[in-house]
Amino acid sequence: MPRRLPEKTKNAKRKPRRFGSQRRFRAGRPFFAPRPVRENQELEVVIDDIGSRGDGIARIQSFLIFVPNAKVGERVKVRILSVGEKFAVAEKIA
Repeated sequence: MPRRLPEKTKNAKRKPRRFGSQRRFRAGRPFFAPRPVRENQELEVVIDDIGSRGDGIARIQSFLIFVPNAKVGERVKVRILSVGEKFAVAEKIA
């Protein structure tokens, strides 16, 4: 047997449903923008943050670059190993 609603909520006004009228906002780079780095490119970056797996994170035009064995605040020269849609993976150059 279905549960009965209290009198207060039985005739309460509800907001109209909106389908498709809400625009979604994507922070950061637009999805159609070209990636600011290429494979085998050498850059000098500053590590801003640490990722969940302990990798250092550098940013170029809000594009993430993961650098293993890097510490926050460190200025390192890196070589890009692989480039994805949202991030790149690099290695330290001695």
